[in-house]
Amino acid sequence: MRAVIDTNVLRVASGQHADVSSECVLECVLHLRAVQQSGIAVIDDNRRILKEYMRNPSLLKTNQVGGQFLKWLLQNQSNQTRVEQVRLTETAENCYMEFPDKALEPHFDPPDRKFAAVANAHAHKPPVLQAADCKWLDWWPALRVKGVEVKFLCPDDACQFYRKKFPGKPDPALPS
Repeated sequence: MRAVIDTNVLRVASGQHADVSSECVLECVLHLRAVQQSGIAVIDDNRRILKEYMRNPSLLKTNQVGGQFLKWLLQNQSNQTRVEQVRLTETAENCYMEFPDKALEPHFDPPDRKFAAVANAHAHKPPVLQAADCKWLDWWPALRVKGVEVKFLCPDDACQFYRKKFPGKPDPALPS
């Protein structure tokens, strides 16, 4: 399994998202462990993803799964069989030449753009693992058209948060 991993997956796996289900926490834990045991984490060459992980104080605690994953990633960042790095070209703050859909970019949360850009820049177009950030439910169809997949580890939780955040909107579609 090769994947780009959104920060919220680490946070959920560490119990840092009080409103998610226990099934969501378990799913995030299982995916992080799978990447550690036999997968490949994909990050950018300028450590933007690593820096975002490290800005989350809860992830600096290695007694929690997200922190253990971060520690593993830091230890293996130069091991090309476990961590692959892709080059991103930043054209402005949080804007990347490698972002897959220029029409979508202005609607995308600036700090989340790097995850889509990394997936798009990689030769194998690994999926972006997403836990409970419901905004990705609006973004995944346009990303898929450009060849970038979003894997929702907690689709029920993400939809629940979407309904709360956007009460007048219809339920979003999920990737099949």
